[in-house]
Amino acid sequence: MKICIYGAGAIGGLLGAELSLAGTDVTLIARGPHLEAMQQNGLTVIHGETSRVAHPTAFENPEDAGPQDYVIITLKAHSVPGIAESIQPLLGPETAVVWGVNGVPWWYFYELDGAYTNKRLETVDPGGVQWDKIGPERIIASVVYPAAEVTDYGVVNHVEGNRLSLGEPSGEKTDRVQALAAALVNAGFRAPIRPRIRDELWVKLWGNLSFNPISALTGSTLEEMCSAPDTRALIRAMMLEAQDVGEKIGVNFPLDVDKRIEGGKSVGAHKTSMLQDLERGRPMEIDALVSAVAEMATLTDTPTPTINAILALVKMRGRLAGCYDG
Repeated sequence: MKICIYGAGAIGGLLGAELSLAGTDVTLIARGPHLEAMQQNGLTVIHGETSRVAHPTAFENPEDAGPQDYVIITLKAHSVPGIAESIQPLLGPETAVVWGVNGVPWWYFYELDGAYTNKRLETVDPGGVQWDKIGPERIIASVVYPAAEVTDYGVVNHVEGNRLSLGEPSGEKTDRVQALAAALVNAGFRAPIRPRIRDELWVKLWGNLSFNPISALTGSTLEEMCSAPDTRALIRAMMLEAQDVGEKIGVNFPLDVDKRIEGGKSVGAHKTSMLQDLERGRPMEIDALVSAVAEMATLTDTPTPTINAILALVKMRGRLAGCYDG
């Protein structure tokens, strides 16, 4: 089995290192000093007080890697359209693309029963570039839970978590998803195969669409925003609006809003990724986390006044900071 990780940052590096250490043929696509460090010294993964060094193959140019059995994409959503062309040398006739990206995915409505089957989402796939170049038929969905960080070039610290839920958009338990799950389990991960992967995607999205923009607008941590009555009420309103959208397109929410908020609060004094991106002057994941939900609301004729208001504010905040150009 040949697996390529496209985006060898924190999560991609963790997956690549553990799969490589378990004996899988792994190639990482990276660039800059991080790539140079991995090529020269391998990829170090730190688990608490222990560390191990993996030696996966690492390239900058996908042409050097050639066709793979699986390509796991662990970039941020706004970066993926830019690699739709460069990823092509990795894609053979049967190559599966594993979507390890936060937010509403461009392939969301692929093979989804109902009124919106194969509907394309412009906010996350402008012009249908990913749909046409990558192809939704290749997709295996993944909801990624581990937390990790790159602490130095060629070094990844695994903070917590080892679950990556998998699922075919069709809900089938195919040979390809079972083989991938087995490889991940062999590498020390939990990899349950879900027949309704979109339900789990929405539970994570619930937090991302509310916690992230509110933290970027206020500078607050998860614990702070979920504890203050006014911001907690705002989060709750956004989540309830999103639940209305999700239920109209067939999502079953396995827990209630207040439990989801408490789950965010329990993380503690953590800054969301969107706040960290804003503070560091990096592109913000506004479209995949919030704009796409607003697009779905329009599609299903669902009122989302709170989501729309927060979206307008966080877009302006991002533009003024040079972190968003939408």
